[in-house]
Amino acid sequence: MSEIIQKSLRDSAAMRWIALVIVSVTMMFGYFFTDVMSPLEPLLTAAKGAEDGLGLGWNSSEYGWFSGAYGLMNVYLLLLFFGGIILDKFGIRFTGLMSTALMFGGAVIKWWSVANDFGDATIWVPFGGDVQAQVAYAGLGFAIYGVGCEIAGITVSKVIVKWFTGHELALAMGLQVALARIGTAVALGASLPIARAFGGVSASVGLGAACLCIGMISFIVYNVMDKKLDNSEAENKSAEEAEDGFKFSDLGLLFGNKGFWCITLLCLCFYAGVFPFLKFATKLMVFKYGVEQDLAGLIPAMLPFGTIFLTPFFGSIYDKFGKGATLMIIGSVLLTLVHVTFALPMSNVALAIAVMVVLGVAFGLVPSAMWPSVPKIIPMKLLGTAYAVIFYIQNIGLSMVPMWIGSVNEKNTDANGVINYTESMTIFAGFGAVAIIIAVLLLLEDKKKGYGLEQPNIK
Repeated sequence: MSEIIQKSLRDSAAMRWIALVIVSVTMMFGYFFTDVMSPLEPLLTAAKGAEDGLGLGWNSSEYGWFSGAYGLMNVYLLLLFFGGIILDKFGIRFTGLMSTALMFGGAVIKWWSVANDFGDATIWVPFGGDVQAQVAYAGLGFAIYGVGCEIAGITVSKVIVKWFTGHELALAMGLQVALARIGTAVALGASLPIARAFGGVSASVGLGAACLCIGMISFIVYNVMDKKLDNSEAENKSAEEAEDGFKFSDLGLLFGNKGFWCITLLCLCFYAGVFPFLKFATKLMVFKYGVEQDLAGLIPAMLPFGTIFLTPFFGSIYDKFGKGATLMIIGSVLLTLVHVTFALPMSNVALAIAVMVVLGVAFGLVPSAMWPSVPKIIPMKLLGTAYAVIFYIQNIGLSMVPMWIGSVNEKNTDANGVINYTESMTIFAGFGAVAIIIAVLLLLEDKKKGYGLEQPNIK
């Protein structure tokens, strides 16, 4: 009887997609909050009292440090790595609730910090030196939120693998990414108008915190489904526990896998060329391409809007026809071409829009193939830890690159406050070039080891 119930849950298309939608809502709100401050850089870095009284008086280095604070605890306290172990050891339900609570708690701290004026007080912070107290508190909240968001991300990835292995795995991951990109797109397009209309930066951040509360409730609802699924497979439970139980001795299987390291480093370089770029893209459109501030966020918002459709589309191609490594190579090439174009001394708005569309294609190609490829390389019992290590290495880029770019932009700011973006865009192009090399090495490793990255997912 339990076998019949198992099939009615895991092998029921309706149940699979309902589970996917529920956890995707949580991540959609998370991605909204991750980028809710990105379009607000013009207000954050405006002099206090400027911009109709909405300016907070941060400088470019402080903004860069704040943006990089997202990954500080994950990287230097190894919290994301331990989160993966917790996921493999204690399961999806416990880890999901823990991570969503951290997301909401960090969001509240961040909202409190930007809603209050701390005067001229400064606080010393790692990798930033003395910064304004408001920047330090906002960074602390963002760092706590970042721990929760990244652990929630690996938890949702394992949820999808749990429900969709042997079915539409890449499509499911693509749709989850697509819904997350809706959150990013709304943040990039609406955050600045909301801030201007409702009293400043704190309005947009407060909205994001409220959404995260809803996302936490959504995961609680998913936990009910997850419990029912586990109960329906009770007679197989002992065998699954033996397979899924985490042992430190298994880490050798993970760290000695060349294919795993190829995907990990590809993730680092590719996302280092995308997410940190988005944090500076709104101001890039203002200074280099002359776009009005209220409209500037709409051009970067095209990126996640494009991936809403393209990531599931490319994921479906991977499910049906394979070619996962090839898709990653093509996406990395497009990423490099995009940033090379942004580095050139051209300021045509139409060109900027066209290049952003190409970046959207790249951003659809690589994630749609990269994330579903991990279960082909790593066994289920280590999947949480594997995703945690990948996200951990990725967080090095998410933490360090914005700080690097912030310092570069400040160095290239003239006396009138205008930034020359050639050097920073060249840095982003360099990440794309390295991503191409790694993607090719992954294809060669797949041919050698037979992971099946070029084979369809649907069996």
